[in-house]
Amino acid sequence: MQTIKCVVVGDGAVGKTCLLISYTTNKFPSEYVPTVFDNYAVTVMIGGEPYTLGLFDTAGQEDYDRLRPLSYPQTDVFLVCFSVVSPSSFENVKEKWVPEITHHCPKTPFLLVGTQIDLRDDPSTIEKLAKNKQKPITPETAEKLARDLKAVKYVECSALTQKGLKNVFDEAILAALEPPEPKKSRSPGMLVMTCSLCYFFFVEFSTELWPTGKYIPAFWQIGDLDCSVQGYSEV
Repeated sequence: MQTIKCVVVGDGAVGKTCLLISYTTNKFPSEYVPTVFDNYAVTVMIGGEPYTLGLFDTAGQEDYDRLRPLSYPQTDVFLVCFSVVSPSSFENVKEKWVPEITHHCPKTPFLLVGTQIDLRDDPSTIEKLAKNKQKPITPETAEKLARDLKAVKYVECSALTQKGLKNVFDEAILAALEPPEPKKSRSPGMLVMTCSLCYFFFVEFSTELWPTGKYIPAFWQIGDLDCSVQGYSEV
């Protein structure tokens, strides 16, 4: 069984451990426990084949700056996390976390992940931020940073309500598998399928089985998320 290694980084107390525990157990931890290193594993189905998704938690505190990179070798994808109600953690994405992971793993893709979105509209949280002349990070602001830093994309979630949680890891899996650009065929009339979720598997499959340009419907599955073909074009 193939393994996809996903390492989660970001400031302390932004919800990295909660993110992983909520995703792997469907339970939200009631207490904050600073992480040294921990890892979790889940089995996911990709194109009908089982994969082990290895999830590696890391400690964000400065005390672990020298120890933390020991978990980076052979990483397939990083999740760079910040809390949408912690402007300082958002700033550290650019100042600390992306420089750190790109230094150690320059070719490894990463996603920018906003956590604790359930607090974005919480009155007491907004009031507390306002006292420091701050406000929650908006999706638009985070998306711009993701583009500037060349992240695969920006995603956000709540480990408490699980809103957007599964999507974070679905996107991480796709990023780890590095979908290639569609290849132009030299055979006239060949059809190249385009699927927003399963592009990698679909193009590989269609190129192999459709030398005559026949249109063959197909379904792919990632975890328990069904995906159908979005469309096709003739090249």
